[in-house]
Amino acid sequence: MKIHEYQAKNILSKYGVPVPRGEMVQTIEEAERVAKDLLGAGAKGVVVKAQIHAGGRGKGGGVKVGKTLNDASDHAKKILGMTLITHQTGPEGKVVRRLLIEETLEVDRELYLGIVLDRAAAKPVFMASQAGGMEIEEVAAKDPKAILKEWIEPGMGLQAFQARNLAFGLGIKPEQISSAVQIMQALYRAYEATDASLLEINPFVVTKDGRLLALDAKLNFDDSALYRHKDLKELRDIHEEDPLEVEASKYSLNYIRLDGNIACMVNGAGLAMATMDIIKYAGGAPANFLDVGGGANSEQITNAFKILLSDKDVKAILINIFGGILRVDTLATGVVEAAKATKLSLPLVLRLEGTNVEQGREILKQSGLNYQVAETMKDAAEKVVAAAAKA
Repeated sequence: MKIHEYQAKNILSKYGVPVPRGEMVQTIEEAERVAKDLLGAGAKGVVVKAQIHAGGRGKGGGVKVGKTLNDASDHAKKILGMTLITHQTGPEGKVVRRLLIEETLEVDRELYLGIVLDRAAAKPVFMASQAGGMEIEEVAAKDPKAILKEWIEPGMGLQAFQARNLAFGLGIKPEQISSAVQIMQALYRAYEATDASLLEINPFVVTKDGRLLALDAKLNFDDSALYRHKDLKELRDIHEEDPLEVEASKYSLNYIRLDGNIACMVNGAGLAMATMDIIKYAGGAPANFLDVGGGANSEQITNAFKILLSDKDVKAILINIFGGILRVDTLATGVVEAAKATKLSLPLVLRLEGTNVEQGREILKQSGLNYQVAETMKDAAEKVVAAAAKA
């Protein structure tokens, strides 16, 4: 689960990470009030930042700096409600519904700090770079040595000597090392305590008067751990998520929308990934990842089918089920009900094996649906790709 920058900063500040003064607003009047308060409290300027779940906001016109109240008001009027397009939103962009109004800072240096799980090492890794304010993926691709790393032993946390190694590697001045170490350790405590899957501070800045602050912040959480964090679940903003993915979550379906035209319904994440791979191998493009799970019932299958058909780019459907806990006859019943309810007209390819497969095939045979049966995954992929091309 992703959250907004202002929400991430609120969380990090509770763990002792210094952030600029600011406040989230949803109206022009609120933006003007916060800007007035900041300027009245000694801020030399204010920055108006669009709050969407995507990077590259500044390049897209979603971050503006002003020195006066009129500047702040004008920027807020332009940004609030705009459809902001960045390299991470796609061409459709995202509507800006919230703004973060913050004080400006006199920045001397921009650095990068980040924490993520290194799956190969089975440990969190704390990363740092002097190339702050840039796309860290580009930095890593062009100059891997520019990314400093410290692997963290689970249960021990980021040790002071590790934080010092990173701080010295960043070229932080001796008198600022102690502060940098405290901030890095606070970041890791926040990462661990919230079951985060990603924490990024880009940029982490050194101001001209020697202060260290998180100028930007990004926090993503492990969905599987959210049952332990009711407070974090309340931070979810469904306006920032794909409507079909939001709908799927209502029925406990694991659905991710992609940009292809072949819809997939599969049980089991591994089989779902293999199905998408073999569709690509056959020359097609999957429209989604959909794992209905091992214990799906007829109602979930029906709703999953409706969600697949709600994607206007879909030209054909592949159902690839290996029945275990999810019996094939249960799946067949749900498919027939959904197909009739939605008046299915798209090509449908089925590859069914496992528990009660003969009963499932009989249900489909008696349904009157127009579908093709595949014997193998390779056969299924070739048939559905051909069907999509014709459609």
